[in-house]
Amino acid sequence: MTSTLDSDRLRRWRLVLGGEADGTGCTLTGRDAGMDQALAALYRGAREQQPAGRSRSAGLGGSAPQVARWLGDIRTYFPTSVVQLMQQDAITRLGLERLLLEPEMLAAVEPDVHLVATLLSLKHALPETTRESARLVVAKVVADLERRLADRTRAVLGGALDRSAKVNRPRHRDIDWDRTIRANLKNYLPERGTVVPERLVGHARAQRAVKKEVILCIDQSGSMAASVVHSAVFGAVLASMHSLATRLVVFDTSVVDLTEQLTDPVDVLFATQLGGGTDINRALAYCQSKITRPADTVVVLISDLYEGGIRDEMLKRVAAMKAAGVQFIALLALSDEGAPAYDHAHAAALAALGAPAFACTPDAFPEIMAAAVERRPLPVPQAR
Repeated sequence: MTSTLDSDRLRRWRLVLGGEADGTGCTLTGRDAGMDQALAALYRGAREQQPAGRSRSAGLGGSAPQVARWLGDIRTYFPTSVVQLMQQDAITRLGLERLLLEPEMLAAVEPDVHLVATLLSLKHALPETTRESARLVVAKVVADLERRLADRTRAVLGGALDRSAKVNRPRHRDIDWDRTIRANLKNYLPERGTVVPERLVGHARAQRAVKKEVILCIDQSGSMAASVVHSAVFGAVLASMHSLATRLVVFDTSVVDLTEQLTDPVDVLFATQLGGGTDINRALAYCQSKITRPADTVVVLISDLYEGGIRDEMLKRVAAMKAAGVQFIALLALSDEGAPAYDHAHAAALAALGAPAFACTPDAFPEIMAAAVERRPLPVPQAR
């Protein structure tokens, strides 16, 4: 007699393998049959129905109503994270980008960072009837990211900015007592059980002046799409902090300064142009020209480092900025997916200049920036 555990295992294998001739001898019914059909339309259909020498076709076909029904089915059967993955696979495997140009399709999808990237790459092809729907999708994803990241970023960076603005003669309300005690432990008087504070450590919390300048320099080539989305959100969050002066620059073979649009990250994203070549040297030249206080400036280059410009000039610019006192960070990606393919030789060359190149998740970005602001060693995430 087959146990319940064995039956569940066979059921799962049947869903994984698909097809009636899978060898499990398990027949799916009800909800399981619906799940199997939704999976087959995307994965088994793409594999079995692709004629030699022709573009892919599958169980989803080219019909917008049929695709809309499929999108509804997967939202019924699977959690949001799986739905987003299947949508991404449907776009890349089955070439469904064209169907996203229809408003009813956009209303049926589950918005996520990858969908935003796809819409931005299609923005010039969007018909007038779809543009507002596309903007609403992008705005929803941006709002979700801001809710997830904004408060923590402001808290972590705000503390780092306060600590970096230490003063030697603070007012009483600005004294950092923990740091003051640690700095004066050598003056402990055991007979009195007290520390004599010869030096007070504090920070000018009340000051509203700009303490640090941040330049986000973002590669907008197609492989960096998810990083562009997250960078736009972080740029808007950083720009909202009065003690930071934030500049956001995007580049391919040309350079565009989007700083004036940072009040609305959705505007920033629709001003980008995903795809195209890459000229990191030109982008860094522009950023370098905007630095007025090197010792108080953090430059964050977000790129896979495939340089189409002048490699040696790019490295010389990084070396010059670091020699002037600029904190330089090279991020291979700012996304949840980890590092994409990248130029290992350029990454090694930057590391030799004291600017290690590494991938960073959005959750780790605030700590990276806090360390740069305080001029501490960067907490480089472990490679995955």
